[in-house]
Amino acid sequence: MKHLIDIMELSTQEIDSLIEIAEDIIADPGKYSEACHGKKLATLFFEPSTRTRLSFEAAMYELGGQVLGFSEASSSSAAKGESVSDTVRTVSCYADIIAMRHPKEGAPLVASRRDWVPIINAGDGGHFHPTQTLADLLTIHREKNTFENLTIGLCGDLKFGRTVHSLVSAMSRYAGVKFIFISPEELQIPDYIKTDVLDPKGIPYEEERSLERAMPKLDILYMTRVQRERFFNEEDYVRLKDTYILTPQKLKNAKPDLSILHPLPRVNEISVAVDDDPRACYFKQVLNGKFMRMALILKLLEVTV
Repeated sequence: MKHLIDIMELSTQEIDSLIEIAEDIIADPGKYSEACHGKKLATLFFEPSTRTRLSFEAAMYELGGQVLGFSEASSSSAAKGESVSDTVRTVSCYADIIAMRHPKEGAPLVASRRDWVPIINAGDGGHFHPTQTLADLLTIHREKNTFENLTIGLCGDLKFGRTVHSLVSAMSRYAGVKFIFISPEELQIPDYIKTDVLDPKGIPYEEERSLERAMPKLDILYMTRVQRERFFNEEDYVRLKDTYILTPQKLKNAKPDLSILHPLPRVNEISVAVDDDPRACYFKQVLNGKFMRMALILKLLEVTV
């Protein structure tokens, strides 16, 4: 494993290995505090981010390494017209590993085609977000102690939601998994997810407009925000942004052991009144993301502890 661009580049065995390392970090963080001493992570964020960028930085600092980089394209030479490839080649002279977010689908893949240093895709447009999926997987595993025989509801922006596309791809490899896609027609799951990922494996799925109708069936509810930055006009965004709002009332028919996930940031799609519900796992996801990024950095840098 040289780079991580798409979650499907990781086998289930490699995911199990990363989860094992993350669990060991959780159990004994001091053991890893100098694991990356002398190593540098570059965070190249051509698109705004809070959780993902700070999570990568916290992960490297907690491994004893250092961090350099930028948090928006305007503060890099991209503003002068420099290509992604040239930026990455330059930064690889200064860093041992790169985490990169870019608004254009495929940009991290292009950057990884030259064998400089390991590249981690920290989100490319509406395409993939593999390290968020690693955070999701660790959260699901810690809550359910399995990836099998789960009914997973994904609600909100399923068209542009790169976290949704990555999670469906990852979970499609486990036995007994079923998906319920809950969205307005304009934001439904892309056809390629159905034709390329689900249909060839005979994985059952439903498309639903009502969150309330789907709720009693779910073991996992994965909420997403409607992403203003993916819309071409403000009218469509305003019309769709509050289609689904999760409230305590809507959880009355949910399973007692439902796990509620959200990649964050949220806007209005989960009421703050849900935060105190023991089934709410989205802030656990944030912490789990740091641990999985720590494990991934160790793997890509071939550091053993």
